[in-house]
Amino acid sequence: MIFQKKMEINIMVIDSTFWVAVSFIIFFGGLIYLKVPQKVNEILNKLILDIKNEINESEKLRTEAKELLENAQKKLDTAQSVSNEILEQAKKDGDKLIIELNDKFHKSSEIKKNSAENKIFQMKENAIKEIKNASVQIAIDSVEKIITTSIDKSKLDTLFQKNLEETKEELKKINS
Repeated sequence: MIFQKKMEINIMVIDSTFWVAVSFIIFFGGLIYLKVPQKVNEILNKLILDIKNEINESEKLRTEAKELLENAQKKLDTAQSVSNEILEQAKKDGDKLIIELNDKFHKSSEIKKNSAENKIFQMKENAIKEIKNASVQIAIDSVEKIITTSIDKSKLDTLFQKNLEETKEELKKINS
């Protein structure tokens, strides 16, 4: 009996271990039969391929972004150089305009100065003519008084007429 009990226990131990081993083998056999490792491998390969595609696409996007950044930087540099050129040209044009306006101002001032000098010269000439005319008139009046007081009347009239004619001719010469 003892032997029998030992055997039963061994059979049980063998029996339960055996059944665990058998179920383990059946489980893995079922997995292999149902091609689960191939499906898991396919799923993992698909995930690996998707990750590789995403990495490639992100590399492509990074490259495109880098190109766009370089293009934008070139455009920015070009715009900066163009704006500097425009500012320099505007400064040159402003300087030219200032020089032109300054020249025009000086020319205008020169013209006004010459005009004023001409007017002064004309006024001086007119004043001289007026002074000469007044001097001649005073001289005629003085001569007439002297003659009327110192000579008799008949000689005086002849002399007066003669002097008057001479004076008129002299005045005509001076005025022309």
